[in-house]
Amino acid sequence: MVKILLVDDHPVLRHGVRTLLDTQPDFEVVAEAGSLEEVSARLAALPVDVALVDLDLGPDKPGGIEVTSAIRRTHESVKVLIFTAYDSDADIVRAVEAGAAGYLVKDSRPADLFQAIRSAVLGSEAMPGAIAERLRQRGDRPLETLTSRELEVLTLAAKGLSNRELARKLVVSEATVKTHLHHASTKLGTENRQAAVAAAVKQGLIRI
Repeated sequence: MVKILLVDDHPVLRHGVRTLLDTQPDFEVVAEAGSLEEVSARLAALPVDVALVDLDLGPDKPGGIEVTSAIRRTHESVKVLIFTAYDSDADIVRAVEAGAAGYLVKDSRPADLFQAIRSAVLGSEAMPGAIAERLRQRGDRPLETLTSRELEVLTLAAKGLSNRELARKLVVSEATVKTHLHHASTKLGTENRQAAVAAAVKQGLIRI
């Protein structure tokens, strides 16, 4: 029986994934978590084979990359699969570098998710063919540069605007603002908006 830990800050989404995984006779979702602190507590209390981790665990909290690194650092036997809505090359590279055994986007077929979990447990490549090919083609190319919109969002964030205020000023949804911040943070190699702003300022990409 493969024992699985679900890591996502949205309880409704966790419920949906749990329901899907429960259709497999060899899977058992033993716990759920929505933050790094909760992940650490669950791993300390329960045996886990695979952690299914979302990249975005909410504002001002350690994200999926940091969670992956922490799991691999303290529980080497636990395989980490990133299961997220984001699929940029930068996200994929950072996840692999952090120790993730696989990376899937949330619009993957259920069969692909099931196969990735089983492959991870067996120590095989747990990466869908398309993403694995992207990694091979990428080679040693540097991560993407920030777009003008991402720089604009970071500049406004540096001035202390909340996501809601950013959305209102840019005439976009909060979800769009969140996506821009996530992409900028990923490209800068940081875990949250504050760190992204600090990195952008340090690198001379924005001024405050």
